[in-house]
Amino acid sequence: MHTDPVFLSARLLLDAYRSGALSPVEVVRAVLDRIESTNPRVNAFCLIANDQALEAARASEARWREGKPCGALDGVPVSIKDILLTRGWPTMRGSFAVDPGQPWDEDAPSVARLREAGAVFVGKTTTPELGWKGVTDSPLTGITRNPWDSSRTAGGSSGGSAAAVALGMAPLSVGTDGGGSVRIPAGFCGIFGLKPTYGRVPLYPSSPFGTLSHVGPMTRTVEDAALMMDVLSRPDSRDPTALEPLHGSFVEGLALDVSRLRIALSPRLGYVKNVHPEIEAAILRAGEVFARLGAAVEQVDPGFGDPVEAFHTLWFAGAAKAVASLDPQRIDRLDPGLAAICEEGRRVSAMQYLDAMAVRTALGQRMGRFHETYDVLLTPTLPIPAFEAGREAPEGSPSPRWTGWTPFTYPFNMTQQPAASIPCGRTTEGLPMGLQIVGARYADTKVLAVSRAYEHATMGA
Repeated sequence: MHTDPVFLSARLLLDAYRSGALSPVEVVRAVLDRIESTNPRVNAFCLIANDQALEAARASEARWREGKPCGALDGVPVSIKDILLTRGWPTMRGSFAVDPGQPWDEDAPSVARLREAGAVFVGKTTTPELGWKGVTDSPLTGITRNPWDSSRTAGGSSGGSAAAVALGMAPLSVGTDGGGSVRIPAGFCGIFGLKPTYGRVPLYPSSPFGTLSHVGPMTRTVEDAALMMDVLSRPDSRDPTALEPLHGSFVEGLALDVSRLRIALSPRLGYVKNVHPEIEAAILRAGEVFARLGAAVEQVDPGFGDPVEAFHTLWFAGAAKAVASLDPQRIDRLDPGLAAICEEGRRVSAMQYLDAMAVRTALGQRMGRFHETYDVLLTPTLPIPAFEAGREAPEGSPSPRWTGWTPFTYPFNMTQQPAASIPCGRTTEGLPMGLQIVGARYADTKVLAVSRAYEHATMGA
């Protein structure tokens, strides 16, 4: 177990604050020092708030000294993906086309809940422009790099958050996921990331990508993600699509006995042609772990074809909508790849969009029936390890778009199911591999519990 405070989990930090072994000021100073020394290597932060973070830490320290913490995360350092509104800070979304001079006087729901819980915001993390792709580079902030090999990508679009968490630049971050954007960088960077059921975490303003887009926690431990979910899932009247708050606690739900579960294992989802052999072997070993825990594990595909064309229709149309409100004087500075898909999105007809929605509905129905038999589905998070930074797709990819190498993630944005990525080992080159754990809609607690059981069995956490 790490003793350096920058690598302690949120739960251990809270225990240390409660006992007096550590103070929020000590921890936040250590985290800010870590950011100063480490961020230049990976470019995870686009805004670092030294003075504000220390001021918040001093206020938290005073509350802990009086035995009156204000919430479940009082004094814990957190970073925020620069897609989510954060009061007092510009939310540039990786784009020159966003006006930094506008009023920034509102928090997104997830940010508001974290602030109410006493979290200390240390800064905002990088994103590709408007969060449009599965790697993190943008015209505004440059390239974000992998914490294990800086020549490679951190993934995206929540790549800054993933790199920050992996390297001890705050134990918690909040990201967004419209086609894998929490799980992809979690898989490449070797951390835990959860895309909850759509609506489980309120979102405002609504995403131009519509109901594909989710908000979720990015952490080093499953317990910390559950702790965050107890905060993030609290209601917010600004999101009319948000779900009723969970009855009970995500943290308490981690105690679920997995030995009675039926688990489906699908290394290729039935249509993925090329999976790195070390990753496929790691997924098969994960199935063996759950079998040893007493679960009934069956290798079976869920029975759908690749929905990428329908996803492209929805995603490209959303991208076109996303740029429609941007400063027209700056629009010519868009990421060329984003500009290209926006042009395609503008040509999507209403009938084409409705056809894509019909594919989405059928996919959701199929997965609903699948989960009548199986509690969770295990797949790779990604079929490949992290590749060269600064590229949308690796050399030799069958598609120039990011979706060509992320076939395991975007289907479950279309179905709105909860899906997590948890580390499942390293390749011989030392690069992280990710196991994706997918549950039925609303089964967020079960996905977290299954993730926790795997983490405990393989990492002793």
